[in-house]
Amino acid sequence: MKVLHTSDWHLGQHFYEHSRSQEHQQFFNWLIDTLANENVDLLLVSGDIYHTATPAASAENQLYQFVKDVKKRCPNLHIVIIAGNHDSANRIMTAQPLLAQFDTHVVGRFDVNNPDEVVIRLNTDFINTHIVAMPFLRASDVSLLSNNENGHDYAQGIAKAYQLSTECALQDKPAITPLIVMGHLHAKGGDISSDSERNLVIGGEDAVTAQVFSTNADYVALGHLHKAQKVAKSDFIRYSGTPMPMSFSERHYQHQVCLIEFKTSEKGTIETTVNPLYIPRTNDVILLPEGDCVPLAQLCEQITELDLSNHAHAPYLRVKLSAGDTDTTFREQIENALENKDIHFCGIERVRQTNKEHNTPVFEDLTQVEMLNPHTLLEQAFAANKDLAGEEVSNELKSLLTNVIAELEEQEQQ
Repeated sequence: MKVLHTSDWHLGQHFYEHSRSQEHQQFFNWLIDTLANENVDLLLVSGDIYHTATPAASAENQLYQFVKDVKKRCPNLHIVIIAGNHDSANRIMTAQPLLAQFDTHVVGRFDVNNPDEVVIRLNTDFINTHIVAMPFLRASDVSLLSNNENGHDYAQGIAKAYQLSTECALQDKPAITPLIVMGHLHAKGGDISSDSERNLVIGGEDAVTAQVFSTNADYVALGHLHKAQKVAKSDFIRYSGTPMPMSFSERHYQHQVCLIEFKTSEKGTIETTVNPLYIPRTNDVILLPEGDCVPLAQLCEQITELDLSNHAHAPYLRVKLSAGDTDTTFREQIENALENKDIHFCGIERVRQTNKEHNTPVFEDLTQVEMLNPHTLLEQAFAANKDLAGEEVSNELKSLLTNVIAELEEQEQQ
């Protein structure tokens, strides 16, 4: 049995105000070809199908059209999709009956009273597997499982949710049937892609250990972290990463999907192999200058000399400029350098130096505020307030902020 693991599509995303629908379509075209050429039996999508909880109709249509197209090309393919932290569980579950007609299984929520609902059992001529399809778990999803003498322990709630659902999956799983576990979370030690991932902070916990996944799992397919990577140095616990760059910090990173193959050995045990398949990039991302900031005239010269002849599609460009560069016409000069270039311009990042000893750059980019940890912002607000400077944020205030964040996330899913 062959399985392909992908995640974090973020359909409907605008990259610095530029629509990515064409990039997503090119990825889907490649994905359909890959699924057909590799004779894949099962496609796993580990959350963040959409970029927001209320995606545009065009983004939803793009997903449904992909399902229709891939089933036409690969009629025996099954698809399993879980909701991520960007997704609305209710919205995803609304399409469940329709998608089921295309062998597409969708899981949006975990019910502590019915843990078996996230278990998908597939037994066809081509597929034989049990899947714990665990969506992103919010505090309210595991509140009944996270109680302890000190209050609520979010990580404990997650661990128990996986334990309950895995026990359901194992109850009737034959020995030679692979167990696949899916999840959308931040596992401790995972490498975060800067500027592109929303912090998952609930009750001070922003990561869980790999121990929450059953040792009986033959493969763990994770989503949320945007770089493909192993967890706890295991070949069989992996993030597949995003299919395309989500920030300029990923400009030199090669995105991929994971191709997994399960075979039964002569001894009757399940053998798992995992190989990356690299995704061709449709629109490149360019940051100028690559190193330290340069004078405005030199920056404009680099923009003018930028060779775009090898780019089939307009690349994204973002430029860095020292905040000490006081020329009042800097925007006009940069716009003149960009004239007649087929490029998606993504703005100017002003860089100021605050640490003279180490010459550490500080980037002033308000477009990335949403990626910051709310608790960090609270601490910075305390530090910036002359009446509160030097005081630590009380645990009571931290708890109140956590509750507000949880309530807002719940409202976002309605």
